[in-house]
Amino acid sequence: MSDTATRMKDELLKLDFQDRAELAHFLIGTLDVEDEGDVEEAWHEELTRRNAQIEAGTAVGIPAEQVFQALREKFS
Repeated sequence: MSDTATRMKDELLKLDFQDRAELAHFLIGTLDVEDEGDVEEAWHEELTRRNAQIEAGTAVGIPAEQVFQALREKFS
């Protein structure tokens, strides 16, 4: 990290929660430089495919409790 960034980081930590959250949101937004049109279209196609599987009865679901238990075990 550059000296400038380090100094800014130290100063930014003095701000209140709301100001830090707004700045974080702003900075994250500046990282989204890619055109997300292709990504959105790919997600639409994937969701359409999955919905068709559900309606056709060919999708295999996992009970929510089983998913949550696996997550608890993984992150405990």
